[in-house]
Amino acid sequence: MFRDLIGVSTFDRDEAENSGKDPLFVRAIARSVMLLSAFETARQPLTLNELSGMSGLDRSATQRIVHTLQALGMIERDDQDRGYVPGKRVLTMACSSLRLNSTLQKATPILLELRRRTRERVDMSLWDDTRLIYAMRMPSKHEVFTATLTGNTVPVYCTAGGVSVLARLGDDEIADIVHRSDRTPFTPDTIATLDQVMQMVTAARQAGYAVAVRQLLRHEIALGVAVMNRAGRPVGALHLAGSLDEHSAEEFASRFASLLQHAGQTLSSML
Repeated sequence: MFRDLIGVSTFDRDEAENSGKDPLFVRAIARSVMLLSAFETARQPLTLNELSGMSGLDRSATQRIVHTLQALGMIERDDQDRGYVPGKRVLTMACSSLRLNSTLQKATPILLELRRRTRERVDMSLWDDTRLIYAMRMPSKHEVFTATLTGNTVPVYCTAGGVSVLARLGDDEIADIVHRSDRTPFTPDTIATLDQVMQMVTAARQAGYAVAVRQLLRHEIALGVAVMNRAGRPVGALHLAGSLDEHSAEEFASRFASLLQHAGQTLSSML
């Protein structure tokens, strides 16, 4: 059983309730965020009952929150009136997040130059625990739909960018991340064990970049380098992806790895 690229969720039903004794924590806002988070793994518009079940809220609370969010443009009915989807205001908020992110501002000219020189897909992701969030995407001439979406998420343990991030962490932290990850495979070649992850991490540490072949898509090869902050912690990764119909893994890495490494080092030096 394989999974598709709908994203990796860090959704936790209990998160909105476990505020402890924090006097500033607003539980109503937390519940609204948890309801919106239900869309992260949705494959179609969601009904009230589905939103209630996925968010862990009772139907009455779900109905009130959905009504409020719909009035504010954060949720809307889909075009065929099958259920609810995130509203257009979510897109403008995402734009604000990207526009005001200083790391992405600095990364933009670097990625544009890398895309110009390689003519392959170039991405930048931000590290978020067990997953990477694609924040910038510059597609090549042949892409699947999900590979063009900003905000899509992928696992850390089996992706080139993710392994490049893991390679900058201690072994105990790597093991913790892998053990907490959903390791349902995407392809017959997707790695699934800590030993396999550590083999890729060791190779990335030695080479200075990570290579992932047929991990998310059957015909894809990807390279990844970590983006580091001044404290020496990874904040994300740069990715370069191509098709195995056009390149062998060895040839792709030989042609482009040094360019990707230079881009990653340049960006890291600016943070």
